[in-house]
Amino acid sequence: MARILIVEPHADIRALLEHVVRRLGHEPVVPDWHNGSLPAVDAAVIEPGDPLGLPYARRLREQGLPVVFTSIFPADQETLKLEPVAYFVKPFALNDLGGALESALDRNQTAQIESGWSIRTAS
Repeated sequence: MARILIVEPHADIRALLEHVVRRLGHEPVVPDWHNGSLPAVDAAVIEPGDPLGLPYARRLREQGLPVVFTSIFPADQETLKLEPVAYFVKPFALNDLGGALESALDRNQTAQIESGWSIRTAS
């Protein structure tokens, strides 16, 4: 079971993302908005428009952890520079998100074994 950080400002969408993560057999983790600390996680689903979204994404990518973006806006240079596993424009199919998360976790596990990262942006 992996720990998946969910950074989404809208409670109803956050609940839906948490449901998808649980359905995949993983633990959703919501950040502590008061202190902004980064919890120990294996991957993240992040809304880059959230005030904490890009700062968390940068910190996770610095650690070599995979990130999936979900947004109402198309990808821009700043988000693509972080090399997300996938970038989904809302609305999107929840099965696609599930597949991207599993791919991210598989890549993360393989990378840990090989001691190198090979995460690429999915379209």
